Amino acid sequence: MTQLSEDLMADLQTLDTPTVCNALELVAPERRGHGYTVNPLVCTRPGLPALVAVARTACIRAAHPGDLKGKEARQMNEGYYAYVDEGPKPSVMVIQDLDGTQRGYGSWWGEVNSNIHKGFGCLGVITDGSVRDLPDIADGFQMLADRVGPSHAFVHPVSFGQPVTVAGLAVRSGDLVHADQHGAVIVPWEVATEVKAAADLIARRERVIISAAQEEGFDMARLRKAWGGAAEVH
Repeated sequence: MTQLSEDLMADLQTLDTPTVCNALELVAPERRGHGYTVNPLVCTRPGLPALVAVARTACIRAAHPGDLKGKEARQMNEGYYAYVDEGPKPSVMVIQDLDGTQRGYGSWWGEVNSNIHKGFGCLGVITDGSVRDLPDIADGFQMLADRVGPSHAFVHPVSFGQPVTVAGLAVRSGDLVHADQHGAVIVPWEVATEVKAAADLIARRERVIISAAQEEGFDMARLRKAWGGAAEVH
C-alpha cells in the first residue's frame, strides 16, 4: 500500500467518481468492468467534496442481539474502535450488513458514532446498511448507505479488517477509495498518481465533442469531424 499524500488526495478530490472511473479505463484498462459500486446507495450529503480515503472494513448485524455477551462483547467493540483508530489516515469505513433480507434493520451510524469516527480521522462511511440522525451527523462526515432508518435496533460489529462487499464493490482494508453522490470506486495504488492526468486528457478530448455539439447547425457530419479532432488530442 502506498501512502495517501496530501497532494494525491487534493488531485483526486478535484474529480468526481464517474471521472475517476473513466480515467481508470485509460491507466488500468483491465479494471473497466469491476472495482466500483453497482447497486444504488443514498448519499446523505451530495454537496460535500469527493471522499478520498483509505478503507477500513467491518461487518455488522442489527436484526437480533449478538452472540457475544459481557466481556467478549466489550472486547469486540473495543477491538473495532481500536482498529478504526489505527493505520493510515484519512480513512473511510466500508461496512457490510450481514442481515440479508433484513439488511438495514438497525443503524450503526448516527450522531455519536459519526463524531467518534471523525475524531479518529475517518471522513465517512460506505455501507449497505442504514444510517440515521441525518441533521446531527458530524460536520463534513459523508455517508453513502442503502437506506435511511430511525433505529439502531440491536446493531453490533461482528468482525473487522476482513474483505467485504458493499453494493457490489469488493473492498479490502487498506484500499484507496474515491466516493461521491454517484457511488464509490477503488483506485489501485499503483496507478493512483496517474489518474488526474488521465482525467485531464479525457476532459480535453470530450471538450472538442461538446463544443461542436453546442454549435449552431451541428449534425452527423460535424460529429464525425469532432470525433476525429478528439482523437488527435494527446
